[in-house]
Amino acid sequence: MLVGVGTAAMAAHPDAEDTSAVEIGVEIESVGALTMTVDGTESTLVEDGSTEEFRQFTGELPNVTVTDDRSDAPEGVYWYVVGQASDFVGDAGQAPIGPEHLGWTPAMVTESSSGAVGEGQEVGTVLDAVGEGPGLAGEELFLLTLDSQEAQAENGSWTANADLVLRTETDVAPGSYSSVLTLSLFEDGQ
Repeated sequence: MLVGVGTAAMAAHPDAEDTSAVEIGVEIESVGALTMTVDGTESTLVEDGSTEEFRQFTGELPNVTVTDDRSDAPEGVYWYVVGQASDFVGDAGQAPIGPEHLGWTPAMVTESSSGAVGEGQEVGTVLDAVGEGPGLAGEELFLLTLDSQEAQAENGSWTANADLVLRTETDVAPGSYSSVLTLSLFEDGQ
């Protein structure tokens, strides 16, 4: 049996006689994105318009902006924003007020001259017969375009808000309540 073993050794480099550096750069352009921002993180409702049949509290959803700064929006797609509320939970153990008691009326802040983007329909509460109802217990349409390319070509940035209304029974327990209204932006193909 014959076994061979070999080794290699490298000597340290001698000091360089001369050196040069080459800087390499690249400009990478943004491809942009479809994004949503909300101007605030809270909204306070105040009692306004109560009757003998219900107590009513109103306020306004902060401005919601959808921006499409992509260099080329995909063909055949559309985007939309939906909202859904959680129960109003009391700070002192009161019974919760369900999200079906919260309604909204979306409104465009940035108007569309072509109709490329529009707001969702009014959603009434469980205590009235206004709009789609009953309340924001499920995902409800807030803002919509049927053609992302058309919406981006017209403006690229769209803002809307909504009047909010909470209607409760007249014997609702007093105290402070809070709910979370979740807004979600989706893009889908046709």
